[in-house]
Amino acid sequence: MTIKPLADRVVIRMLENEEKTQSGIVLPGSAKEKPQIAEVVAVGPGGVVDGKDVVMELEVGDRVLMSKYAGTEVKVDGVEYTILRQSDILAIVE
Repeated sequence: MTIKPLADRVVIRMLENEEKTQSGIVLPGSAKEKPQIAEVVAVGPGGVVDGKDVVMELEVGDRVLMSKYAGTEVKVDGVEYTILRQSDILAIVE
């Protein structure tokens, strides 16, 4: 099954956080922060959203930095994705 976002929505897949600190300490699952860097999996067409013309600036494959608690998490075919508005994306990571 594929996900095709509508309007100014973006589908992302979170990238895993490091399991160790730089000094080599292994972190338990409860101590890890929610990752904020993700890979763009699908991008909506943009268009007029809430009376404003929205141009999609993201492309599939971009690595992005997102707001910490933005979006809606969904699970499709055993893979977890987050669907959010393009405005919830803070930056493209290069």
